[in-house]
Amino acid sequence: MAERRLISADSHVNEPPEMFAERLPAGLRQRGPRLESVEGVECLVMEGMRPRRLPRGRDALTGEALERAQAGGWEPSLRMRDQDRDGVSGEVIFPTLGLQACFMAPDAALQYALARAYNDWLAEIFAPYPQRFAPAAVIPMLDVEESVREAERAAKLGLRSLFLPCQVPTRPYNDPAYDRFWAAAQDTGLTLTFHAGTGHEPRIERGPGGAVINYLLGSQIDGAHVVLYLTMSGVLERFPGIQFVTVETGSAWLAWVMTTMDEIYEKHHMWARPKLDLKPSEYVRRQGHVTFQNDPVGVHARTFTGVDALIWGSDYPHPEGTWPDSRASLAAQLAGVPDDEAARMSGGTAARLFGFVW
Repeated sequence: MAERRLISADSHVNEPPEMFAERLPAGLRQRGPRLESVEGVECLVMEGMRPRRLPRGRDALTGEALERAQAGGWEPSLRMRDQDRDGVSGEVIFPTLGLQACFMAPDAALQYALARAYNDWLAEIFAPYPQRFAPAAVIPMLDVEESVREAERAAKLGLRSLFLPCQVPTRPYNDPAYDRFWAAAQDTGLTLTFHAGTGHEPRIERGPGGAVINYLLGSQIDGAHVVLYLTMSGVLERFPGIQFVTVETGSAWLAWVMTTMDEIYEKHHMWARPKLDLKPSEYVRRQGHVTFQNDPVGVHARTFTGVDALIWGSDYPHPEGTWPDSRASLAAQLAGVPDDEAARMSGGTAARLFGFVW
């Protein structure tokens, strides 16, 4: 395992909140992310989002807790140091604040302004290092024509993926109005990514058990949502050049969704619309992928999903991820897996999807 190349298809940058204010048009700066005191606690606040408490007490942290708190920055050399320590040779980069901020703003004008600000900053920081970083451009989806323009602009900036929200409250992804965007995205050649917990409020439960309930039902279930909408609405059939990845959604559920889609589509064929040329699972095998961190059940189920559906991501620097022990984590999950299959899941498929030299 020591010599195997690893590419993380799920890593994050802790973007500076002031970056949005500095780059937003003057008329929108007061509506962007900012620091405020809420009931005596310093919080990050923005229209459309619940206040987010900022972590305190970093001075009291030691050991791995302190290392993780300091990780995830935007200085390329420090990120490369962290990834070298973890044995990772490339990473696909998603935002942290922007996961919610860019998609939860209450109107299209603010969403697209935030996205443009983030995408410009992202390209300036990471595009000069194409062999180590594949930055994912934020693409809101409230206005199809504006989304097309931003996707085409992102491709020209050197960004390497189009990151869409998992859900759009105003219009689900089976609406034909999106076809203009799917066609343009296909033309860019960039892989579509859908990170869990985006486009909606993932904190659905504040009572007992909320931490686990929210992670599974408020966030990871987004993977099945995206797979079902893109497959069963015929998007993948109409646009065979699209490749998509659901990110930080886990993978064990995919085998169940693929086999059940086929069964229900066959048994309910008299009601199913549109009619598809292939089995639903065949479109997912051809065009769909999910990331996993620590999911031996998903790895075991590759007989049903296909090996290339599964791509690894460390979730650096988040605490539920595998950094800085990714090699040990993968070695345990991939024990007994043929070398060629393990290599594809560890980085080979991600290299193909996101433009790394392999």
